[in-house]
Amino acid sequence: MKLGLLTAAFQSLSLEEVADWAAGNGFQALEIACWPAASAERRRYAGVSHIDVERLDAAAARRVRELLSSRGLTISSLAYYPNPLDPDPAVRSHAQAHLRKVIEAAATLEVNLVGTFIGRDQNRPPEPAFAEVLEQWPPLVNFAADRGVRIAIENCPMIFSADEWPGGRNLAYSPGLWRRLFEALPGETLGLNLDPSHLVWQFIDVLRVVREFGPRIYHVHAKDLEIDRDELYENGVMSLGMGWQVPRMPGLGEVPWNRFIAALIRAGYDGVVSVEHEDRSFEGDLDLVKRGFLLARNTLRPLLV
Repeated sequence: MKLGLLTAAFQSLSLEEVADWAAGNGFQALEIACWPAASAERRRYAGVSHIDVERLDAAAARRVRELLSSRGLTISSLAYYPNPLDPDPAVRSHAQAHLRKVIEAAATLEVNLVGTFIGRDQNRPPEPAFAEVLEQWPPLVNFAADRGVRIAIENCPMIFSADEWPGGRNLAYSPGLWRRLFEALPGETLGLNLDPSHLVWQFIDVLRVVREFGPRIYHVHAKDLEIDRDELYENGVMSLGMGWQVPRMPGLGEVPWNRFIAALIRAGYDGVVSVEHEDRSFEGDLDLVKRGFLLARNTLRPLLV
């Protein structure tokens, strides 16, 4: 396994600057943020574009590959996490159109993996929401398959604030839903970008997930999670994590990293463990962001072989 990082936290740096820092500090791979270059998205850690996929031709792709290979880095995945099932037709159409461009860019870069969300209309109950997945996603899966690109769906429910209530903005958050998804959309194109932190606050057995879905784990996000017990006491589980699920850097929360990595090894996973930085304790300036990544590196590096 290799240690990588998601570049979205370095929104003020160029790809070259991120690559220089990552290579100089023991990281081996980059998961490269590919939101639209002129994105209006203001969600935390969204809207960052380290590769402008709309302008990526063969020559530009070659320059990106050379930039990274000269520093001993690989690309683990291209990253674009919108809501492809947004209830606003214009937003939905734009998200799906850009996702197709990211898929094409992955093929051009010979990366062949894109990380994203399934999405969800948060106001629809589970069954109508799942029916919408089956209506909207087969063309996207086929588009990726035709280009030899796999799609790794992150398992984040996307419910952090009142504007994402009540259903959240990403339906693919639990084992039962993944099972249904893989049965309904057969083949090897669709898999998981597994983030164990999103399992912790749902009280889902992290190790059992790896045992059952090992062959479908195409990418791994390394993010930890602290459960604020006082807020949980005040609000209960029916608040769906709001106020008591606290993202942390690996090593500062409740994910059992040694057992999680051991389970990945037993499952045959030999890809990248990509640090996703969403810890507010390490935000505010570039030095703090870097320190957060270094803490994660020091937690994970001894476990990766």
